[in-house]
Amino acid sequence: MSVSGRPLKYLLGWLIAGTRGGVTRAKIIEVLKETPQNANQLANVLKLDYRTIRHHLEVLEKNKIITSAGEGYGTTYFLSQAMEDNYVLFEEIVNKIWKK
Repeated sequence: MSVSGRPLKYLLGWLIAGTRGGVTRAKIIEVLKETPQNANQLANVLKLDYRTIRHHLEVLEKNKIITSAGEGYGTTYFLSQAMEDNYVLFEEIVNKIWKK
């Protein structure tokens, strides 16, 4: 499965392991796997600044890892179908990183 021409495995590897915000993005993905949420709910659950959450949501959405419904403050985020279908890839990447 590829997203925007790149294999999802490499894209996830870069977004999670290859960049500074990877840990935060991984946490967002894990939370959204359980329950779709808006940015404010995510900020509360993860105890992070709202603007930080918004930044990571934009990166994840731009790379088609998550998708959204609704508008403005009430925009709800959830995993894209490609991410749902390949969640095991995400788990493999996360397990490799956090076992180090």
